[in-house]
Amino acid sequence: MGAGHCFWILYLACLCSASLGNNAKINFREKEKKVLDQILGQGKYDARIRPSGINGTGPAIVRINLFVRSIATISDIKMEYSVQLTFREQWLDERLKFDDIGGRLKYLTLTEANRVWMPDLFFSNEKEGHFHNIIMPNVYIRIFPYGSVLYSIRISLTLACPMNLKLYPLDRQVCSLRMASYGWTTADLVFLWKEGDPVQVVKNLHLPRFTLEKFLTDYCNSKTNTGEYSCLKVDLLFKREFSYYLIQIYIPCCMLVIVSWVSFWLDQGAVPARVSLGVTTLLTMATQTSGINASLPPVSYTKAIDVWTGVCLTFVFGALLEFALVNYASRSDLHRENMKKKRREVEQASLDAASDLLDTDSNATFAMKPLVRHPGDPLALEKLRQCEIHMAPPKRPNCCRTWLSKFPTSHCSRSKRIDVISRITFPLVFALFNLVYWSTYLFREEEEN
Repeated sequence: MGAGHCFWILYLACLCSASLGNNAKINFREKEKKVLDQILGQGKYDARIRPSGINGTGPAIVRINLFVRSIATISDIKMEYSVQLTFREQWLDERLKFDDIGGRLKYLTLTEANRVWMPDLFFSNEKEGHFHNIIMPNVYIRIFPYGSVLYSIRISLTLACPMNLKLYPLDRQVCSLRMASYGWTTADLVFLWKEGDPVQVVKNLHLPRFTLEKFLTDYCNSKTNTGEYSCLKVDLLFKREFSYYLIQIYIPCCMLVIVSWVSFWLDQGAVPARVSLGVTTLLTMATQTSGINASLPPVSYTKAIDVWTGVCLTFVFGALLEFALVNYASRSDLHRENMKKKRREVEQASLDAASDLLDTDSNATFAMKPLVRHPGDPLALEKLRQCEIHMAPPKRPNCCRTWLSKFPTSHCSRSKRIDVISRITFPLVFALFNLVYWSTYLFREEEEN
């Protein structure tokens, strides 16, 4: 046989093997179609009947696991959060067993959920939700040879999250995801968490104002008038990021309070400057407080941020009232000085008139000076006062009195003293408030968590 004949024999052999391989593939796909028709054909499988439990008795067992893809928003004012997750259910339906053709047919894939029986699970704290259908519906059903069914779908949910804002913004919040059976009681259907790792969270989960500290899985079966229903829940523990509130709320409030103290260092006569400074800081603080409350729900209890803004507003308002007191004291001191001045003028005028009269009488007759002065004589009173001062026992030194003695009893001395006392008192009281505030709420946060 020549070389040419060998070449043609090899060529025909390759063609035959390729055609046989294509026929095998075609036959394999046809076999998969036949298996689907065999187990899901009309009159052979009824999706309305739930599968039997273990050993053909008891409730159907459905195991669940979740993959949290993202958490979009956590709203304080609406008390809700949005999450996108991949939701998976797995159960055993012995009616769907099939021949795997020696291990070549690993599983069958369906995209129509109505072809097989499905658990009637719903999210009990759901507000809104939708499936993802771009480009194709993000759902699949896999049927394994031994009758196990895996259902996977990607969904986005907006879930209710009741919050306790007493420690806001130093708080931690627990938001739950609850899943329960709607119609099947625990005698027919039981939900269980998948063994191993039932909940997975995407790495580098980013939240604008919170940090996901941890999550816990638990059971929450509920009893009603119609029976007991199986329920699963995931508790997500969120810690609020305090740095944002420190920069946006606490530091600006401290600055406004300190700016209001500048009024204590201005002259009492600078009425327009002190009034405009006090009113401006008061209005700015009120605007800051209203902006904070606008981003929070109206609750009946007092929050930590309410205590802070309330005390800061009180300090600013106190600085404005301090100027009113200083202004009143200044005017009263001025009035007192004017009265003293007029009294001295009257006394001086009377003394001048008396001296003139004495001069006139002395020219006429000699006036004899009495040896003993009358009690009402001014000279006698002055000598008696000096004797009392020298004979009085020495007083013990007092720090506050020594400090106040630096301001003589001159014009506007009381108003000046009020300003000086305010320069020391306001910062000390505010520092004491900060010490009590931070120690109270930080320790309370640790105890409650």
